[in-house]
Amino acid sequence: MINKEKLYSAAKNVGVELDETALDRFDKYAEMLVETNKTLNLTAITEPDEIVSKHFADCLSLLSEVDFPKNAKVADVGTGAGFPGVVILIARPDLKMTLMDSTKKRLVFVQSVIDTLGLNAEVVHIRAEEAGKNKDYREKFDFATARAVANMNVLSEYCIPFLKQGGIFAAMKGAKAAQELDSAKGAIKLLGGKAVSAKEFVVEDCGERTIICVKKISQTPPKYPRASAQIAKKPLE
Repeated sequence: MINKEKLYSAAKNVGVELDETALDRFDKYAEMLVETNKTLNLTAITEPDEIVSKHFADCLSLLSEVDFPKNAKVADVGTGAGFPGVVILIARPDLKMTLMDSTKKRLVFVQSVIDTLGLNAEVVHIRAEEAGKNKDYREKFDFATARAVANMNVLSEYCIPFLKQGGIFAAMKGAKAAQELDSAKGAIKLLGGKAVSAKEFVVEDCGERTIICVKKISQTPPKYPRASAQIAKKPLE
């Protein structure tokens, strides 16, 4: 399905070394993604080399920009077809990954990928704002991440409540992320976080990327996250 040498090289370019098992798993994942996409809209990217650069290498860049200790608890908020959570898990099967999404059909696909590849992850059909209020998930994670979900002020309200104190929210963004972060600083502070870095880099055949890291320094006030209609209508400033 995919060119494994190209994937190995693309991963190495973003600072990640993949073994043969991981390469085989990525190949199967790509095959399942393309096949399922014929009947379920998972992605607009279905050409093998583009899957390698725009999905796999892009998501793997998170591992070189963020230091995930062994067995860290990670929440992938709005995982969709498994980006970045499943990609990260293939490279780092030790991570305790929770994959959340509000769309059941996508999660059925994600669960089938996890099962087929012989990986372990918790797959949860839940809205992020409901999970953020749920005692099983609120302030239980070392890391939370999201890719291409919403603006930084909105995304922070969805993701920061999941973090333990000292935890890191890593937002995967494109170019122009610095101005997004600037307008979200008030929201981040209100939610108990503090922006600690915004790393800009280029992923080959994918373009300019930014990973914004926010550290949880105090508890999130109980009123957050609000209902999604409120978050959309009146984002925090």
